[in-house]
Amino acid sequence: MIYEKAQNGVGGVWRDNTYPGCGSDIPGHWYSLSRALNANWASYYADQREIRAYWDALWARHGLQAHTRCGTEVVRATWDAQEHVYTIELEDVVSRARRIVTARVVISATGGFQMPRVPEDLPGAETFDGESWHSAEWRHDVPLAGKRVGVIGNGCSVAQFVPQISKDPSVEVINFCRSPQWYLPRIQFDYPGWAKWVFAHIPFAMRAYRAFLMGRSDIGFQMFYPDSRFQRAARTVMTDYIKKMAPEKYHTKLIPHSGVQAHLLDPGYLESLHRPNVTLNYDAIERIVSRGVQLKTGEIVPLDVLIFGTGFSLLPPRLEVYGVGGLRLADYWKSKGGPEAYYGLAVPNFPNYFMLLGPNSAGGHASVIFIEEVQIQHTMQLIQPILTGSVRSYMVREKASAKYNSWVQTRLARTVWAFCDSYYRREGANGKIIAIFPGSVTLFWWLVRFPRYSDYEIVGKEGWEGTRRWWMKRLLFLLLGVFVVVNNKIK
Repeated sequence: MIYEKAQNGVGGVWRDNTYPGCGSDIPGHWYSLSRALNANWASYYADQREIRAYWDALWARHGLQAHTRCGTEVVRATWDAQEHVYTIELEDVVSRARRIVTARVVISATGGFQMPRVPEDLPGAETFDGESWHSAEWRHDVPLAGKRVGVIGNGCSVAQFVPQISKDPSVEVINFCRSPQWYLPRIQFDYPGWAKWVFAHIPFAMRAYRAFLMGRSDIGFQMFYPDSRFQRAARTVMTDYIKKMAPEKYHTKLIPHSGVQAHLLDPGYLESLHRPNVTLNYDAIERIVSRGVQLKTGEIVPLDVLIFGTGFSLLPPRLEVYGVGGLRLADYWKSKGGPEAYYGLAVPNFPNYFMLLGPNSAGGHASVIFIEEVQIQHTMQLIQPILTGSVRSYMVREKASAKYNSWVQTRLARTVWAFCDSYYRREGANGKIIAIFPGSVTLFWWLVRFPRYSDYEIVGKEGWEGTRRWWMKRLLFLLLGVFVVVNNKIK
């Protein structure tokens, strides 16, 4: 059973984010399931509406409506060691009525962008007299024409919606920024009809194109090493691009002095800075006041509307998970200095609890859909014996998880992510990096493609282990037989 807290269907980040210009910075043919390719993507980068339509269609095609309960939030999941099940407390988001169900396996697919974040060092948001919202909760009912609009932040969402809202010359946009970003051109184009026909009818054409997109993006991970040739080349290219596209008066503010971390694909943001109704402000904000924003210089910038483009909290959601001995997941992660998981999907002391896109499994350069697919394939190999009754539970060993996460943090320490302050970290510039996987998605696939059963404590494995070894022996003898036959024919 799928429990979804939203009342208006599935779609996650692509359901919730509807701001002007919203779309993916990963090509549509790469930002999709490998088993559900789509020959009819309208353009190279798909927009929010098309992406949501893709996921809605998959949901309907596989009849998942019958297995989904919308408007239902999972509040608590508690492991019952005697029965080897989770007792799950559900809450109706409207009536707040609660009920209890049980499950042998829990998969958390809450995503990384479900909790809009307003930085704690921006006090006073509640005192603002005008309309305010986070970009992930866009107020389409509030007209912006003729208003002074303050935008806090300069990440991906801001880069997408500022060019859109500033097309109206009556909208005055003041963009408050803290740290500069790197930019590359977002080369967008529509797929012609003949290309869609080729993708739909020529065997392997679409899959080969997808493989090309994957390989090209995966090479990009090399730029995250500070002293690599890719890093130096990327800095040169991006510096030249910023100088070419942005007003000269902003060059010293816009060009970062640090290495290239995640970069933004520019959908027209830099060019929009030439508009007379768009202003960049890099002065630090002291607080938000009733009339607008007060800077640390003492100046108060009057505003009618305030929009936060300040990212998301990657800390655990409201869901409380209790594992072996009543250990709370949040407390376990606190003892580790922040969230961590084995391959971003399993946590010691929490049997039969798996995550999609858990800690340190996102890529700063590639499709998270592929990452989630790899995690699903790993998880399915574990839960199938549970569903058939051959195994009662899997729990990753503390030693295996600690070894893996030590490797993750050691590798991350050698990348540019170790020198930046972003919501990918636990607590500011010196916090634990909790979001990024330190390698290519190809490496992630190689590590995660098959479970290493010795890394798990398995309860009720006796019959299953015997069956698994029997099949392995049969496969080995089959391969040996094929080798002997082929070898004899060659002779």
